[in-house]
Amino acid sequence: MFRFLIILAAVASLGGCVDRSVSVILPEALDVGTPQTVFAATTRAQEADGSYGYRRADRLQFLEMTVSIPPNHTPGTLDFSYANPNPNKQFVLADVSRIAGAQELKARLNGAQEVTIFVHGYNATQTETAFRAAQLAYDIGLPGKTLVYSWPSRASGTGYAYDLDSMLFARDGLQRTVSTLKSMGIPRVLIVAHSMGGALTMEMMRQAELQEPGWSRRNLEGVLLISPDLDVDVFRSQMAAIETPPDPFVLMVSQKDRILNVSGRLRGTDEGERLGNIRSVDQLAQYPISIIDTTAFSGDAESSHFVAATSPALLSILNSASRVSRTFGHDQGGIDLLVPPAVRNETGATEVVLTESGQVRVSSP
Repeated sequence: MFRFLIILAAVASLGGCVDRSVSVILPEALDVGTPQTVFAATTRAQEADGSYGYRRADRLQFLEMTVSIPPNHTPGTLDFSYANPNPNKQFVLADVSRIAGAQELKARLNGAQEVTIFVHGYNATQTETAFRAAQLAYDIGLPGKTLVYSWPSRASGTGYAYDLDSMLFARDGLQRTVSTLKSMGIPRVLIVAHSMGGALTMEMMRQAELQEPGWSRRNLEGVLLISPDLDVDVFRSQMAAIETPPDPFVLMVSQKDRILNVSGRLRGTDEGERLGNIRSVDQLAQYPISIIDTTAFSGDAESSHFVAATSPALLSILNSASRVSRTFGHDQGGIDLLVPPAVRNETGATEVVLTESGQVRVSSP
């Protein structure tokens, strides 16, 4: 057990001995970089220096952040520095402003028809999450506005247990975020969640369904769970409470996900299996969801645990699909492009296997 804990800390740690609480704001970065706006809803407590760290807050705070994307950016890469950033080569935080409340957030969203909520995973700072959301939105060309739900991660390779508790703590805030956006009249609210953020999303939907059956389908126009760090049996119990899940509902998995393999072995599961590296989708066959196997793209991805964001080849495919949709005026949103309604199994799961050549194999378990 101890050996696996050491491996998990080593693999998942992003910053080593670097002080990851440092977050430099450099407005002049926009003189050379491309601005990308990312909104945030956070349940992190604000520190004395104005930053948002790992402490938990009961109050939901809204922010607007401007990220400068460097002119030499290559899709799938995320180069940044905690101190002394170079805007010619790195992602830089150019501005952060607090939003007084829901009415001001509505004004800043400026009539947006679609908002994608990005829910980060374990071991993440707020600034890192903003950079990742900006990179995804820029590389794929996400429609509408992007908003991160920044829950209070310890942002430490050894903070896994703290993050598990924070993930459960953060359920109410995520539900309030979705409800706030819908109360503004936003037609399409979608969730894209990574790793432990997938567990948070499922827990949030389960509790909302127990309070108000049908909540998920009424409030979410799509859910995408990328490499979800979640036990398969727990997922099945959560789905039992969600009689009508959002449509589309998509899982992105990879059998070569090293972090999920370690996470599964820590829990004593056979061969280290988690929902995000599931080897057979037969046990999910009854659910009206789509499972996309991205294993073929693990080779060129910077992170085997985030293939969807770090594989240039896969990002190119997703970006092309997004451009085609916009060009021909299709009314389907970004998640619909992954598994179009015409190919989905209406009564159960749809399995989609992506190949490096861009070919797609679709089947029903």
